[in-house]
Amino acid sequence: MEPTTTRMPALYLSHGAPPLADDTEWTRQLADWSGRISRPSAILVVSAHWEDAPLTLGATTDGVPLTYDFWGFPQRYYDVTYSAPGAPALAEKVRGLVGGPVHQDPRRGLDHGAYVPLKEMYPDADIPVLQVSMPSLDPAELLALGRRLAPLRDEGVLIVGSGFTTHNLREMSRGAHGAAPAWSVEFDDWTRRAVADHDVDALLDFEHKAPAAAIAHPRSDHFAPLFVALGAGLDDHRGSTSTVDGFWHGLAKRSFQFD
Repeated sequence: MEPTTTRMPALYLSHGAPPLADDTEWTRQLADWSGRISRPSAILVVSAHWEDAPLTLGATTDGVPLTYDFWGFPQRYYDVTYSAPGAPALAEKVRGLVGGPVHQDPRRGLDHGAYVPLKEMYPDADIPVLQVSMPSLDPAELLALGRRLAPLRDEGVLIVGSGFTTHNLREMSRGAHGAAPAWSVEFDDWTRRAVADHDVDALLDFEHKAPAAAIAHPRSDHFAPLFVALGAGLDDHRGSTSTVDGFWHGLAKRSFQFD
């Protein structure tokens, strides 16, 4: 099947740790989600697990190993592969849109914030993928970055911000599908409503406006990719959809599509 040149949405998804790929509900949710989206010409990923300033482009050639940026898991999680083609043409377009200095790290393969969800959404690994760093955790700066990258959507590029709607590993619940703690439920519900209301100002100031923000995100790296996706859908905002909900070990899997 040939890639589409239809205008693509921008996504914010909760990717989780590698064991989340063992959760059949989550993998089904992601597979169903990608099935409702036109096939992209390429995928641009901003992951919570790569911060580097100025904005840095990951590997653009084929065959660069994945970045297994986690520790202490069984060997099978380090045996996972995802050999998507590189996206050198997309990298050049990103350079042109971002403006200012852009670095390149040709040895950095996709990290688990990119390949874990993509393996469920596009298991054939036949769509070119480019990962770029988050040059800042400042919500306003990331929103502006998303707006600069938005024209790529008209070229069939799927822009993905990969994080987790609540992310406090010290406070994770023991059971994968047990009752979620109040702080996670409250922050998740606030985020759902703020996105549905398109309340960009509140989202940008989530650390002060959202309930339990300091517990839900002791560090904002996993919420930050939301602002890239939000920015990419801001100028031609046709609506947002909460595509995945529920909790995993008490953490909110909430994910959004910006059309």
